[in-house]
Amino acid sequence: MLSTRLSRLLGIEFPIFSAPMGPDVAGPDLVAAVSGAGGLGLMQTQFSPPAHFREQIHCVRKATDKPFGVNFILVLPHEENLAVALEEHVPIISFFWGDPSRYVERIHAAGSKVVLQVGSVEAARRAAAAGVDVIIAQGTEAGGHVEGEVATMVLAPLIVDAVAPLPVAVAGGIADARGVVAALALGAEAVVLGTRFLATHEANAHPEYKRKLLDAGERDTVRTILFGHGWPNSPHRTLRTRFVEQWLNNESRGQESRPDEPVIGKNRIGGREIPIPRFMSAPPSTTVTGDIDSMALLAGQAVGLVNEIKPAGMVVRELADGASRLIEQRLGSLVSGS
Repeated sequence: MLSTRLSRLLGIEFPIFSAPMGPDVAGPDLVAAVSGAGGLGLMQTQFSPPAHFREQIHCVRKATDKPFGVNFILVLPHEENLAVALEEHVPIISFFWGDPSRYVERIHAAGSKVVLQVGSVEAARRAAAAGVDVIIAQGTEAGGHVEGEVATMVLAPLIVDAVAPLPVAVAGGIADARGVVAALALGAEAVVLGTRFLATHEANAHPEYKRKLLDAGERDTVRTILFGHGWPNSPHRTLRTRFVEQWLNNESRGQESRPDEPVIGKNRIGGREIPIPRFMSAPPSTTVTGDIDSMALLAGQAVGLVNEIKPAGMVVRELADGASRLIEQRLGSLVSGS
């Protein structure tokens, strides 16, 4: 059985997290499937009205009694839904892109754990000083918004050493059991996968988005600031679509957040219709209509390892079982010399 100090701390069977892909791609179905299989599902509901967010929490709990978490991007509105999460006693509160120190004591008082994803050693040290329970070290290979500029292989051990004995999880470039074992060898105690869980039945990603993931290779992503409408100067990794290639030489255009920016699609979250202007960084979910190819099809470099859409629970079990076999059989034989 694949188990670490971190998985035991969070009360989960396997040290495998699904990333909180937004705005509603990582919804209750994916979160419940990952947590129910023994991992940790993290839900992203930044744009959900509080009442709808509460319903989503209840949906997860109807599907599984296992621990799960919710994520908040600190530079975007989050106060109301954070209050809901604490009222509902969500066991893990995750943050990204900002300083969560003002919330740590409040979250601990509610009996929940605090997780922060960072992209640098300096940010990890600040998070440790603030009293967070878990740090996620995100390498630049990761899909979606990427705060740092250092690859996972280098960043992970640096952060592990900098914040020891605080447990560290690793995100970026991991899509199979080999990546899980590599992360553990770097000193991490859990892994966070986004792109691999996008290509699952339970992920609330648009079918065309999923199809493009399966067709893409490891060189078909780019780290850019192009999709900056409403969240400027925030690097992210996305698929190299025709739209992206057309605008890469003019990334600054996507930072302007013009009020008259053409609307290329619409989404519906919690009964509200949300327009999607050109250059908005929200990837398309199943409820999105419009020009899907011109939207932010966020994905990491590990997309080259993703070739099949599977049930999320199967992905969790394959990762855990495969990592266990690698450690026991291949790596064990290397040490013993057999």
